[in-house]
Amino acid sequence: MALAETLTKDLTAAMKARDAARTSVLRMAKAAVKNREIEKGEALDDAEIVKALQSLVKQREDSAEQYDKASRPELAEKERAEITVLEGYLPAGASAEEIEAAVAQAVEETGAASPKEMGKVMKAAMAALAASGKAVDGKQVNAAAKKKLGG
Repeated sequence: MALAETLTKDLTAAMKARDAARTSVLRMAKAAVKNREIEKGEALDDAEIVKALQSLVKQREDSAEQYDKASRPELAEKERAEITVLEGYLPAGASAEEIEAAVAQAVEETGAASPKEMGKVMKAAMAALAASGKAVDGKQVNAAAKKKLGG
C-alpha cells in the first residue's frame, strides 16, 4: 500500500477512535503532503512523501529544542509525541555504525584529508545513505565527518 493511502487509512482510524492527538498529527502530515503536491503540480511518490514527513520531524525537533530552552517542558513533550507518530511512517534510521562506515567510504572515494573538504565528504556520504534507503539526520553525518577529518 502506498504511503499516502496508509496516511489516509490511519487518519480515518484515529478519527473513529477519537484519538485527538494522533488525528491532529496525521491531518498536519496530509496537509503538508497536499501542499507539496500542489507545489509540484502532480501526485508525489513515496520517496517525496518521506521527504515531506522528514521535514515535519525536523521542524518538530527544532521546536522541542526551543521549548526546552524556554523552560516549557509541556510544549516540548507535545512536539516529541508528534515526532513519535511521524517517525512511524518513515523508514528505519541509519545506525551510528552505518553513518561512520558511509563517511569512511566517502573520505576514501573523495580523497579528502582536511576539514576544508567537508562538503565533498558530506555529499558522498549522504548520497550513499540515501541510496541504502535509510533515513539519516545531516547533523549526525556532519559530526561523523568532522571526527573523521579531524575538524
